[in-house]
This record gives sequence, C-alpha cells and structure tokens, in this order.
Amino acid sequence: MSTLLETHALTKHFRLPGGWLTGKDRFVYAVDDVNLAITTGETFGLVGESGCGKTTLGRLVLRLVEPTSGRVNFNQVDLTGLQGNALRAMRREMQIVFQNPLSSLSPRLRVEQIVAEPLTTHRALTASGIRPRVMELLEQVGLGRQHLDRFPHEISGGQCQRVAIARALALNPKLIVLDEPTSALDVSVQAQIINLLDDLKKSLGLTYLFISHDLNVVQHISEQIGVMYLGKLVEQAPSEMIFAQPLHPYTKALFGAIPLPVVDRKQELVVLEGSVPSPINPPGGCRFHTRCPLAQAVCKEQVPELRSITPERRVACHFV
Repeated sequence: MSTLLETHALTKHFRLPGGWLTGKDRFVYAVDDVNLAITTGETFGLVGESGCGKTTLGRLVLRLVEPTSGRVNFNQVDLTGLQGNALRAMRREMQIVFQNPLSSLSPRLRVEQIVAEPLTTHRALTASGIRPRVMELLEQVGLGRQHLDRFPHEISGGQCQRVAIARALALNPKLIVLDEPTSALDVSVQAQIINLLDDLKKSLGLTYLFISHDLNVVQHISEQIGVMYLGKLVEQAPSEMIFAQPLHPYTKALFGAIPLPVVDRKQELVVLEGSVPSPINPPGGCRFHTRCPLAQAVCKEQVPELRSITPERRVACHFV
C-alpha cells in the first residue's frame, strides 16, 4: 500500500505576548519535530494525555494551523508550499470531524444546508443534483428524509455527529481527521459511531487519523498507533503489538491504566509521579524524564531519537 500522508519534522510553536515584568515573548511548544506516515486505507490512532499536542497535529496536517517549520506531504504533494486555488483544490481531499458535534454545526442552518455546504462551496454539483446527494449522504450515516429540515438543537448528540460525518463525506475525501469524535457522546452511542466509521472506511476506502484519549476505542478501530507526550511522538507501532507489549515507559503507564475485563490476569502497572510539565517551559533532553522511573543523567541532557527497534516499530527512549 502507498503512503497517503507524511509529516517531516513538523513543528508548531505558538507565540505568547511578553509579560509586563520581562517584556519577552514566550512560546507554547505544542508540536515538536514530529515524523509520521499514514498508509492509504488504514486508521492511524493518535493517543496521549490532554495537552500533548494531538489536536494541533491533526489541524497542522490539514493546514488549518500553519506550521512553524517542517513539511506535510499529502498524496505526494507538499501542502506547506500550496496557496490559493491549489490549496483550495487539495482541501476537497481532506476533511475533519470535530470533538463536540453540536458546537461544530451552525445553529442557523438546517441539516440539509449543513451537509450541502461543501457541495455549494466547492461547486461540486449543479443545484438540481445537490438534494439527491444530500439524501444519499444522510442514508450512508443512518439518517433519513425526516432529518432534512431540522436544526442541530432539534436532534440528539449522536445524530449531530452523524450529520458532521455526512458533511465530511460530501466531497469524497481520501483522508478524514477524526478529532475525538466520540468523547462527547454516551457510551452506547459511541459504539454506534465507531461501528459506522469502520463500515464507511471499508465501503468507501477511507483513511483516518483518529485522535483520542480513549485507548479502548483506539484499539478497536486502529491498525497503527502513535503515542504523543508534550508535543513529541514517543512510540509508534501496529495496534496489536503496542497493546501486547508497550516499550516506552510513558506508553507502559498509559496502557497499564486500562482496566482489564479478566479478573485473574495481571498487568504491569507503572505509576507516574508529578504532573505534566508546562509546554511553555518543557524539560531539556527527554521531555518525559521528570516523571520517568528509568530516568538517568543522559535523559536530562540528550533528546532521544525516535528510532526503529524493528521494521514496524519506533521508540524514542535511551534505554529501549
């Protein structure tokens, strides 16, 4: 399979205005030197604690946020070098589904107008062809004609997310970034949405970047998993491999916190002390060393390279 999306040393630092005491500008190191590759037709799960840079990375690959440095290659095209009509044309191939379904839909538009918006914006269809396409999209996500004239506040949260998915599918994209698409939904509705996304991926040949903090959901839907900590990618491996044997100390702690359904099965529990450092002033060397049970002097001085342990697995740790 070919590679659909690649990032090369992708970095985003948000500038904060200087305070009245020092007058110096500060920076939030949201994403730092991230390299990843997503194969056509796969789901790449991106996990980590809140504030680790997952959402920023997802928006960077779509050029919704401009990178500080680095490159994003989509379908062998460098997105960071595109402007104007060329970038607009590429946006048809990439879509996003946001975390909160209700706030991501305009309260002033009816469902038909919301789903039709990409079609009218990109002039993908004539006026007479829009309604049949909208109906087709709603049927694909499990909605019907009765939803056409409703406003977002008149339907449930799960139905709102289905509308958002239908809107994302309108232009037949190759890549969809799913930014915690189930975290605001009830558990039973989460399962329905995950199964819907899985079915759509298989039937339409979609590729997903699935951002989530719910490891059980990520395990269910992803072929590849990347783990982020404080703006850095610290481990990447196939889903079954990384859940069976996490290697990075942070990954072990993250996955060790998942409750096991089997009572008599033991699991390794790594307890992390302290809190996540501020992304405004991240630690030198390995950013995880302030909480890592394996940390030694070298961890404070040298940034570990995200290196290949096996052909399928990469880990950023001096002691793996």
